[in-house]
This record gives sequence, structure tokens and C-alpha cells, in this order.
Amino acid sequence: MAISRRVDVAILGAGPAGLTAAYLLTKAGYSVCVIERDEAYVGGISRTVEHEGYRFDIGGHRFFSKSKEVVDLWNEILPAGFIERPRMSRIYYDGKFYAYPLRAFEALRNLGVLRSAACMLSYLRWKLFPKPEVRSFEDWVVNNFGRKLFSTFFKTYTEKVWGMGCDEISADWAAQRIKGLSLGAAVIDGVKRSLNLHHAPNDGMAAKTLLESFRYPRLGPGMMWEAARDKVVEHGGEVLMGHSLARLSERPRDGRWVVTTTAAGEPARIDAQHVISSVPMRELASRLHPLPRTLPQASGLKYRDFLTVALMVRSEDLFPDNWIYIHDPSVKVGRIQNFRSWSPDLIPADDMACVGLEYFCFEGDGLWSAADEDLVALAKRELVKLGLCADEAITGGVVVRQDKAYPVYDDAYTSNVEAMRTELEARYPGLHLVGRNGMHKYNNQDHAMMTAMLTVRNIEAGERVYDVWGVNEDAEYHEAGADGAVQALRSERMVPRRVKAA
Repeated sequence: MAISRRVDVAILGAGPAGLTAAYLLTKAGYSVCVIERDEAYVGGISRTVEHEGYRFDIGGHRFFSKSKEVVDLWNEILPAGFIERPRMSRIYYDGKFYAYPLRAFEALRNLGVLRSAACMLSYLRWKLFPKPEVRSFEDWVVNNFGRKLFSTFFKTYTEKVWGMGCDEISADWAAQRIKGLSLGAAVIDGVKRSLNLHHAPNDGMAAKTLLESFRYPRLGPGMMWEAARDKVVEHGGEVLMGHSLARLSERPRDGRWVVTTTAAGEPARIDAQHVISSVPMRELASRLHPLPRTLPQASGLKYRDFLTVALMVRSEDLFPDNWIYIHDPSVKVGRIQNFRSWSPDLIPADDMACVGLEYFCFEGDGLWSAADEDLVALAKRELVKLGLCADEAITGGVVVRQDKAYPVYDDAYTSNVEAMRTELEARYPGLHLVGRNGMHKYNNQDHAMMTAMLTVRNIEAGERVYDVWGVNEDAEYHEAGADGAVQALRSERMVPRRVKAA
């Protein structure tokens, strides 16, 4: 196949990282070609899927960042599309709602006298006689809250999301994600407040430790990335939809890259000085030519997948939350989004609601491989079982699958990623890895954009001046504080790591 395009930069993947890089490069005058395997949607996991007038946010994406540069870029790409939305998320357990993040005294009150007493006795037992060696998520939570609270509020959801036991996830993740919650302090505070018997019921807004509101594109996050794609094209760039990476090779004589794609229509062969990749590291390694020495390590990288079953319900609304976390072990659903609470414009009719039941799975397992009609039937049964909806109110449903949604942090992931990174940086200065799957890092949307922004600066400088891998590692990051308050492009989000074998 002859070369069909010659550009400065070829970009693999039209997600937040890829389109951020494409927009900034075309704006600076570089010629760019973006390759996207999806035939219809840009945005990757941040896309918005449309079905019969309903629009679905895949995974839920709040537009918040402490980086002023990221916020400024959002405003530049989508200057008139944002709306302000209230932030509201709760935990649903045994027919009751609990604040998220968890408020310990409220949790004890909702559990009732007997279960609360059992929780307090369990708490005291583990405080007096804690596990001396804390290695796992389970060890850390049990030592800090007792086994009863661990099994009620921590075990089920964590294992649904990550697909591994809490005794396999390392303790450092628990220490980071649950810090600031003290059962002892909460009980003392509860005794003080018990003198006032007139407490308002928890409506999900009582806990203000995270964002009280956030900005959101009126038609979902895909609105942002569709606008970015359009601007890339306006600036002279090209976005090839329905093209999958087939082969990536560097010409020894001049160091330029040849990118070969497969497509249902006309495949492409692109000549580029630089390649920016946001495709999963495992897939990139298998398509490099010659194959990298670290292919076995890259092949060992794992991913967690999930699917959304969107149900249309005859109701103005079901609950006010953006989403609720389902801590009930009797159902498979892990989280339920309420799309109207993200934006009323996602729903085409005022008398209808639409909710997305999220199921975490591995590609190829029973859930992932189930027929769509079976998944819709499962979601209907579980929504009714949870008491959130009557069966006769559900009018339809549709399934959206998302592969490689979360990079898995097992005991070998660090060495596998580092081995591939070291080889690629040493052999290929013109190949740049960005984004969540491109770097095998559990990044937020703004973190993925940061890696692309720094990569563009490196290309402009002609060398790796900025450490792209430093994004999401060296500074604590929480969704709190002023939006865009920090200048630096660096922040952190902890993810579960599998405990190493003794």
C-alpha cells in the first residue's frame, strides 16, 4: 500500500488526550492526522452515546480541574456549552441512603440499634487488638473501622469495581482514599448533636467535603470532544474514523514513522515525524515493528471493563443524585447514574427519566458476553429489586459496552510498565505515550489532557523537556477547592494495587 498521507504528527486515539494534542498542534501550525477505531464517536470513555434521542454519559464525567491551563482549554474549545450542576452522590445500602463520602455517625444511626452495637463492638475489638501486619485493603479498613463496617460499606463495592478480593488490594490505596474519616470522632460528634433531636434527613447534600457543584457540557462530555474534533479539522487536521492501528514501524534511514491502519472502507498508510499514542500499551506493543523486547511484559498488562445498561423510565425523576453507589451484595450492579441530574437536556421528554446501571466486568466473561436483551432484563430486575422503580414504569433499555475502562494495578504492573517505557523512550524518541490507557495509569480526564499538553511542548521543544509521567504522581489531588486554582499540570489519584505475594 502506498503512502496516502504525510504529516508532522500521527495521533492514535481520539479520546481526551489524543484530541487535546491534535487541537494544540494544529493550532500551532503542525499537520496532524488522528486515527480513531470507533466509526461514530470521538471522546473515548468520555464520549456521549445517543439512542432514540436519549444521550448517555459513559462512566460520568465531572468537568473539574485544579489546573488553570486545563480549565482555560475547556473554555476555549467549548466557550458556550457549559451549565452549572449540583454535585450529589450517595451510597445505597439495605434500602437506605448514606452520604458519600461516608459519615460514620449517620451510618450507625441508619443501621439501627442492634447492627450499630455490633459495629461498635467490632470497632473496639479491632482497635484494641489490631492486625500487627497491615498488607491489604481489608487489613487497613478492618483495623480502622472493624470487620462489621468493613463488610457493610467497603467490601462489596470495591470488589465489584476491581474484580479482585479486598485481601488482594494493597493497604496504601485504602489509606489514601478513606483518610479523614474517623469513627471515634464521628461518635463523639454524634453524641453532641444528639442533644438536638431535629435533624434534617440526609438528602445527599449534607456532606460537603467534595464539590458542591461542577460544570458540565449541556449535551454531555461528548459535546466537548466533538467540538475539539471540529476545531482540529477547521485548522487543517484530519480525523479518520473507523480506522484501527494495524502496524507501526520506524524507518531507520530517517527516523520517520509509517502508521498502517485497517478500516471497513479504505485503509490508510500515514508517514509522520512523530506518533502520539493513547491506545492501550498492550495493543501498541503487539503492533510495533519490529516487536519490542518487552512484549512479554506489555502482554501481561490487564484491564477492567464495564458496561452500561440505560433504562428509560416513565417518571419525571427517580432520585436527585448524579449517581448512587450500590453496596448491596445481592445485586450485580455497582453504580447507577441518573442522566437528568447530569443535564436535563440529555433526556428528550419531560415526563421520562433515564438511568444507567453500570456493571464492572472483564472482557469475555459472562456479563460482557451476555446478549443485550438478557442484560436489559437483568438491569430491570435489579432496579425493581432495589426499590428504585416499578417494573411497569420501565419502557425500554439499551446496552453500551466499554472495554479497557480501567487499567488494573496488579503486583506486576509497575515493572511491566516501567520496562516498556524504558525501552520505547530509549529506542524511539519520536514515539510519545499519553492518556489513561496509553500510559496504563488510572487518570482523570484532566490528567489525560495534561499528559497531552506536556507532550505537545516536548514536540515543540524538539526534546523531552517535560516529564509526562510525573502527571498524576507527585501531589495530592481531590475534587475540592477552586476550579482552575492551580497553575501546575501535576496531580495525583490513587488506585488499588494488588498486594505482592509474601
